[in-house]
Amino acid sequence: MKLVVVESPAKAKTINKYLGNDYKVLASYGHIRDLPSKDGSVDPEHDFAMHWEFSAAGRKHLNDIIAALKDCDTLILASDPDREGEAIAWHILEELKEKKKLDGKKIQRVVFHEITKSAVKEGIENPREIDQDLVSAYMARRALDYLVGFTLSPVLWRKLPGSRSAGRVQSVALRLICERETEIEKFKPEEYWTIDVDLITQAQALMTTHLINLDGKKLAKFSINTEAKALDAKAKIEAQSFHIDEVERKKASRYPAPPFTTSTLQQEAARKLRFSAKKTMQVAQKLYEDGIITYMRTDAVNLSKDAVKACREAIEKYFGAAYLPKTAKEYKNKTKNAQEAHEAIRPSDVMNTPKKMEMKLDSDAYKLYELIWKRTVACQMNPAILDRVIVDALSADGQILLRATGQVIQFDGFLRLYQESKDDTDENDDNVILPNVEKGESVNKGDIKPAQHFTTPPPRFTEASLVKKLEELGIGRPSTYANIIAVLQERKYVKVEKLRFIPEDRGRIVTVFLENFFKKYVEYDFTAQLEEYLDDVSAGHMEWKKLLGGFWAKFIKTVENVQPLQLTEVINRIDEALSAHLFPPREDGTDPRSCPVCHNGRLSIKFGKFGAFLGCSNYPDCKYTKPLTDTKEEEAQAVQNSTAAPANEDKVLGQLKNMNVYLKKGPYGFYVQLGEDATATTEKPKRSSLPKFVKPEELTFDQAEILLTLPRDLGNGIEVNIGKFGQYIKQGAKSKSLTGEDNIFNITAARAEELLASAPSKPEPKVLAKHPQTGEDIVLSKGRYGMYLKCGKNNYAIPKGYAPSALSAEDAVKIVTSKK
Repeated sequence: MKLVVVESPAKAKTINKYLGNDYKVLASYGHIRDLPSKDGSVDPEHDFAMHWEFSAAGRKHLNDIIAALKDCDTLILASDPDREGEAIAWHILEELKEKKKLDGKKIQRVVFHEITKSAVKEGIENPREIDQDLVSAYMARRALDYLVGFTLSPVLWRKLPGSRSAGRVQSVALRLICERETEIEKFKPEEYWTIDVDLITQAQALMTTHLINLDGKKLAKFSINTEAKALDAKAKIEAQSFHIDEVERKKASRYPAPPFTTSTLQQEAARKLRFSAKKTMQVAQKLYEDGIITYMRTDAVNLSKDAVKACREAIEKYFGAAYLPKTAKEYKNKTKNAQEAHEAIRPSDVMNTPKKMEMKLDSDAYKLYELIWKRTVACQMNPAILDRVIVDALSADGQILLRATGQVIQFDGFLRLYQESKDDTDENDDNVILPNVEKGESVNKGDIKPAQHFTTPPPRFTEASLVKKLEELGIGRPSTYANIIAVLQERKYVKVEKLRFIPEDRGRIVTVFLENFFKKYVEYDFTAQLEEYLDDVSAGHMEWKKLLGGFWAKFIKTVENVQPLQLTEVINRIDEALSAHLFPPREDGTDPRSCPVCHNGRLSIKFGKFGAFLGCSNYPDCKYTKPLTDTKEEEAQAVQNSTAAPANEDKVLGQLKNMNVYLKKGPYGFYVQLGEDATATTEKPKRSSLPKFVKPEELTFDQAEILLTLPRDLGNGIEVNIGKFGQYIKQGAKSKSLTGEDNIFNITAARAEELLASAPSKPEPKVLAKHPQTGEDIVLSKGRYGMYLKCGKNNYAIPKGYAPSALSAEDAVKIVTSKK
């Protein structure tokens, strides 16, 4: 028997269909362990030792793997084919080695670039070892992000009260958004004019032209920048007659875009479907795990020979031979170190057209699949052929030139199926169809139309244009963009209005601080260079600890230089840098810094417990303030977490089992802990969060002891505990939430029995029939959303028209076999 471990249950379910009875397939549910969110998880003083900790459910999933491995002779690690997938496999292997569970077992690492029967078979037949270079790149990236976050964030909290945290790549992305906003604020519109002239041909056809030359000189954008100049130009045009001086016709080809990479899929889904980067990746992950598309984290644009062949067959079948090139198109990657996966994102089976898949997919999955299918097939189609025409009309004195441009699509080619969207492009008249004219032909003037315009500021970033810019600068990698954008919004550093990013004052303050005191670490070139070094690690060209050593030595020195800075120096720098934003000119011309209450005080930026605000220099006589950040969330959290114990000190409540019981405060609130913090040689201590109804300053040792011994046995098989939805008691199949005066501290066995007496028991599953092929029981069960059928590992919804209580054996067999 062979055990196959993948990272998700959906992927496990799909793969299980393609493997025989000699295989078991289990899911690890992603990473089983990670760096704990506390200081010391990466230790630069001891060769960057990394201390891992099981995730909330990681230990359980590892135990499931260990239990299943007992009956197997081979362990096949089949997590995703990228750096993160390699790390998932490595973590599982390391834990199994440490627990000595691999004696006599054969270890294999396989990858599936698509979840189809042939791809799964090919992967199983071509095992390899763990790629240590990819694992090293993962560890280097995790260590870098951890060291920057856990070293820089405390500096932020001390120097900028109310700030959230700072990340290595997120801070650079935030700088991009803030700089764009500053450009917009500083932008001053400039006036310019254009002049269009309608010309009437000998055949009485109308042709709109643009003024190109005046007084024998080519016009620049701002050559005509006042109404007076525009009217003068109009008068000169009116005084002249015109003839056709030149007609230029030429054919042009427009070629299809390459198939999708991760970043281009995110960009196009944002433009065409209004999907966020995060949503795009979630939907694509599901399509991949269901075997519908290839792996969705890739920066490669090439397609396999089989995929190209399938595309060509689809083109000929659905569009005809005219759309099929004589030879297949090859796309080569322009991205340095493209290594995330072996080919572009494409349908696993091109013959599964969107029409065929529409009834099998939900709305979002269908939209994204249609986009991927069209882009993939279109990339192998013939180019579109365009007839481009340029017509020049010259004045009699040869001093004025009018020009019309247009084009006609002679052959639509790939445009019949797909056209790539663009960001923030101005409309043009390239698609105007021009009338037939001949050189030397006289034309009459129609309307002469001067038009006033003003230049516009650069547009704010959308998700699509931000991803594109990050990729152009070489910052981050395709698989990280969705998380970068999500974190900026979660920290309230940016907000989104009309699908565009606007920096919050909180985000601008953090950016100014970093630009002034950690300038090197938010520079675009430095961040891009670091990404290239990480790629070198994954390619085996650089040792990961050497990279960390070089980075850390300079970074920690910068931190040490910033730590002694006085808060007033930091505030003055920020006040100066954000002066134009915080104190824009007033309409009445008065000093924008003058206090609107006392009128003789001056406003400046100040910092309170919950963040930045504007305050008056006459404080405390004048108490005018204007908050710069929304502090409601922080203030509410502070009330909830208020305590008599000093904010940064642990409080010893007593001793249990010869160990101290501490009241501690973490990033998510207060908790109790038994014993000292974990070290490299000790296990993580027992911890329990304080329930919401317990005030930290009122917590007793007895209560702390109860929290640390949960779940608590009340006797007679009754258990009291705190779960996902709050406090509860449980006895066998019965459970009851604790509300009102009842809680985990005062509940007694008698009171628990009284409460459980009125609690409904969960109905026992009822066997209705045996599966005709497998012999497995078909069971009627009750779940969170109602009754359903279960057969083996699969669950089946009961279709409309069937009454669950009246299901017969024949009904059960029909439902299960029809859906299987």
